[in-house]
Amino acid sequence: MKDGPDIARVASLMGDPARANMVMALMGGRALAAADLAREAGIAPSTASGHLDKLVSAGLLKVRSQGRNRYFDIAEPDVAEAVEALTAVAARAGHLRSRPGPRDEAMRHARSCYDHLAGRVAVDLFARWLEAGVLCRRGGDVHVTRKGRDFLVRGGVALAQLETGKRPLCRSCMDWSERRHHLAGMLGAEVLALAVTRGWAVRSSQARAVSFSRRGETEFVRWYSRIVQPAP
Repeated sequence: MKDGPDIARVASLMGDPARANMVMALMGGRALAAADLAREAGIAPSTASGHLDKLVSAGLLKVRSQGRNRYFDIAEPDVAEAVEALTAVAARAGHLRSRPGPRDEAMRHARSCYDHLAGRVAVDLFARWLEAGVLCRRGGDVHVTRKGRDFLVRGGVALAQLETGKRPLCRSCMDWSERRHHLAGMLGAEVLALAVTRGWAVRSSQARAVSFSRRGETEFVRWYSRIVQPAP
């Protein structure tokens, strides 16, 4: 079939190892300078510049200039969603880039998936909220229930404000390390922001791992588990 969008061009851009490494580095949800992305890709800055220009031209990345530096970021949330989906497929197929180690374990426990939380902690939150009736699935989509609205507002989530955004309020995202779904969308981003704002977790400036203190994780789990009582 030759009609419709040309996925071959986008796939070929993502298929280059250097460009793939740079895009993956940006999945932490923070803009990075061209020099930082060159180091992530293991290539010279002059070579990285050409790769980055191609990614920007294709609409995969966006760029802003600040002084002499250019900072790059994922262009749109749907780009991050596509990257995470490809990561899940690669993990399932056994295409791993390195041997497991301490950093890998930290990533599996809790990490940023662009702007929302991923890893074991995030998968547990999503499962508990579905079980408790905070969220429900309808026709493949995820929705906040009436019961869930009350719970979230009491928990400090500015739900009405989130609903004014252009992105979906809730979306499920396949977790590449757990091979189960975690929560994405505006609500997923708000959960991560809330964990950081309340001091339960810290986002690394140079890695995707999200670090919870022991007390912070206890408080976070207590926050999202308070309503976990299966409906009769």
